[in-house]
Amino acid sequence: MHKLFEFIRSVYVAVLFIVLELVAVSYYARSTYYTEARLLTRSNQLIGGVHTLFAGVRHYFSLGHENRLLAERLARLEERLAQYEEASTDERLAGYLQDIGESKYRFSTACVVANTVNRAENLITLDRGRIDSIVPEMGVLSPDGAMVGYVVDCSDRYAVAMSVLNTSFRASGRIVGSDYYGSIYWDGRDQNVVTLGDVSKYADPQPGQEVVTTGFSQYFPADVLIGWVESAELNETRTAYTVRVRLAAEISRLNEVILVENRDLYEIRDLQQSDQIEQHTRPE
Repeated sequence: MHKLFEFIRSVYVAVLFIVLELVAVSYYARSTYYTEARLLTRSNQLIGGVHTLFAGVRHYFSLGHENRLLAERLARLEERLAQYEEASTDERLAGYLQDIGESKYRFSTACVVANTVNRAENLITLDRGRIDSIVPEMGVLSPDGAMVGYVVDCSDRYAVAMSVLNTSFRASGRIVGSDYYGSIYWDGRDQNVVTLGDVSKYADPQPGQEVVTTGFSQYFPADVLIGWVESAELNETRTAYTVRVRLAAEISRLNEVILVENRDLYEIRDLQQSDQIEQHTRPE
C-alpha cells in the first residue's frame, strides 16, 4: 500500500495536468458552434489519416495475394481476347460490332481504408470521392470481379459503401444454368454466407452451382459472380426455396476494389418516376 501511495504521489501532477487539459479542450470545443465545427472537421481529418495509414500497411502485406488475383484475372482476359481475335473474321461478328457504342458501365478502382465485418450493418470506406468521379449507387466488386456492395455516400475525397454483409443490403441473384432468381440478403450470422430467398420450387438448386447477379438491381452488371450454392431448403408451404450461398468475395480481406457505374441508372429512374408512369400506377 505504501508503494502505491508513493507511485500516485510521483505521477499525480502529470495526471492532474492531463485532466485539466481535457476539461479545457472540452470547454473550448463547446464554447461556440464555429469552434465545435472546426474541431469536428479536424478530428475527422485526423481519423481519416490514421485509417489511410493503417490501410497502407495492410495493403503492403497483402500485395502477394492481390498480385495472384490480378494475374488470374489477366489470364482470363487474355483468353477472352484470343477468342475475340479468332472470331474477328466472322462476318456476323463484324456486323454486330458496328452497332456497339459507348459501354453502359463505367469502371474505376479504389483502396479500402476502413472495413467492418462483425456488425449487423457493415460499411466499407474507400479512398476515392466526388473529385475522382465516384458517385452514390456505384456497384463495388472485389479485384477478381465478385460482388461486394454498393456506394451509399461520398465526400470530395472518400466514399462509403454498404457491404453485402449488411442486413439492409438487397440485390437480385439467379442460379447459373436456370432462369430462376431471387433476392440476395444477409441474415447477420456467418460473414461468408448470404441468402438467396424466394427462389421458385422448380429451381432444384444443387450444392456447388454458381449464383450470379441478374442485372435487375441496376447497381451491378448481369452475371457478376456472387458465390456458390451451399445448401437449400423449401419453406413451410413448400412453394419456394431459401438458398444459402457461400460468398466468392472475401470481404474481411479486401484492400482494393473495382467500382462500376451504370450510366443509364438515373435515366431509368427518372422515367420510372415520371408523371405518366404515376398516372398508370395510381390506385383508383
